[in-house]
Amino acid sequence: MKKEKQKNFCIAICMLAAFLLWTVTIRFFDMQAIGPQKSTVGFATINHFVHNLTGVHMVLYTVTDWLGLVPLMIVMGFGTLGLFQWIKRKHLLKVDYSLLVLGGFYIVVIAVYILFEILIVNYRPVLINGYLEASYPSSTTMLVMCVMPTAIMQFNSRIKNDILKRCVSSAIIVFIAFVVIGRLISGVHWFTDIVGGTLLSAGLVLMYRAIISL
Repeated sequence: MKKEKQKNFCIAICMLAAFLLWTVTIRFFDMQAIGPQKSTVGFATINHFVHNLTGVHMVLYTVTDWLGLVPLMIVMGFGTLGLFQWIKRKHLLKVDYSLLVLGGFYIVVIAVYILFEILIVNYRPVLINGYLEASYPSSTTMLVMCVMPTAIMQFNSRIKNDILKRCVSSAIIVFIAFVVIGRLISGVHWFTDIVGGTLLSAGLVLMYRAIISL
């Protein structure tokens, strides 16, 4: 068990390090002004290729945007559960440990989102309502890939019926795949935005898993 915990921490740190390396590389490698209003983008050749391959599908963009409300509802649900336990047990530290860690995890995700809204790495390949918007990492990808896997962990520890547990987990995995792939195909993000969001989310989720297993 101890080796498993150490392995989880090591993988999480490696994923976060990979995200940092990926982010730095984007700012220096193959920079070209291929974005709207001559905005520059790293890994321009592959980004341009993928963007031309997928095209732009605003309907899919809208659908995945609305589906982004699902993880927000999940966050509210677990937040409400934690608040209920706090009131019922009359002490914050008596709230389930995994829920307390989950609350801290959500705060970190929000902080990272705000950070990359301020420290802009690149802009979207399309204008949204006539404006350039920050594009890296894909915030919808990050939201879905951070909230939904941690939700699986919470549901697995709370649902007793094995069949229901597998059904819920499978449904969430399909949801994650649809949103992330849909976000890429919609053409509102560069390929590197999706990769960056995936690396960051994987690192954060694995770190959460390692911490709750302590």
